[in-house]
Amino acid sequence: MSTQVELEIREQPQALARTLEAARGAAADLAREVRRRGIEWVMIAARGTSDHAAVYAAYLLAAFNGLPVSLATPSLYTWYRKPPRLASALVLGISQSGQSEDVVEVLAEARRQGALTAAVTNEPGSPLAGHADHVLALATGPERAVAATKTYTSTLAALALLSAELEQDADRLDWLARLPGIAADTLAQCAERATAAVQAHAGMERCVILSRGFNYATAMEIALKMKELAYVTTVPYSSADFMHGPVAILEPGYPVLLVAPAGEMAGQLAALVPGLRERGAEILAIGNSAEVLDAPVEPLPIAPAIPEWLSPVAAVLPGQLLAVGLAAAKGHDPDRPRGLSKVTVTR
Repeated sequence: MSTQVELEIREQPQALARTLEAARGAAADLAREVRRRGIEWVMIAARGTSDHAAVYAAYLLAAFNGLPVSLATPSLYTWYRKPPRLASALVLGISQSGQSEDVVEVLAEARRQGALTAAVTNEPGSPLAGHADHVLALATGPERAVAATKTYTSTLAALALLSAELEQDADRLDWLARLPGIAADTLAQCAERATAAVQAHAGMERCVILSRGFNYATAMEIALKMKELAYVTTVPYSSADFMHGPVAILEPGYPVLLVAPAGEMAGQLAALVPGLRERGAEILAIGNSAEVLDAPVEPLPIAPAIPEWLSPVAAVLPGQLLAVGLAAAKGHDPDRPRGLSKVTVTR
């Protein structure tokens, strides 16, 4: 019988469709207000999985909308009581539950200062949404598993929708309309390979995950899933940072997962493979280009036709399947990760 988290992984194509339909009007309204106010920078407050979505947004909003993005330091608001000046920013809170006190306080302070505030959340009646001028509701339906899967990919979709509306780019909006089908294709293509990878690495206790650019966030999110579900000590790195010292940890048999969909970073990541193999690393690779999948790696394929800026929605899916599969192989219950609960409230 499938676990709850497995069911929610498979539900992601439908959840993405619901999010894109539900958030379209709110994203367009927020984009109009950003343009009207002449907003020139964005502050994002988030924790955990949502923080990884914020990293994706930092690439997305800068690359396509020219908006510098800063990630909030919530302790300045809750403990030090020394918040920065925010009046000229769009302050965006991201939280599936909308209940983390420190994220809520960032938006509350922004509102006190007269800043434009917005929330991306699966709970439009939450405290976070209550402090937002604009709410992009994910509409994924209840996410009962402790590990966030469908709310993560739906959050990425909502952020991409906001970026496309800000740019008023019809081609990017068309790509977003295809996203549920891309997710369904990816789940179908990678399922068998993910099962084989689990069988080959069932005893995995540690792992490094490498990516760069838009998918740096994907490396961070897969690493979190590996830790919270399979209890694998997993560290995500920008591939550039990894070569500046951490590469020294590699030794024969050390697992390395490359997240390298087609785009600007695929060639750079594929070029790392010979050096990693010389150090004895066992390399798995998530991708959809020949330069990555034809390299001497264990491939985890994603749908072939997807632009790099949207690929994080697809690229995280094999990582989710790998984490759940490793949890089962180790005898762990992925629906009840030890010491965790669905809503984590921090201050």
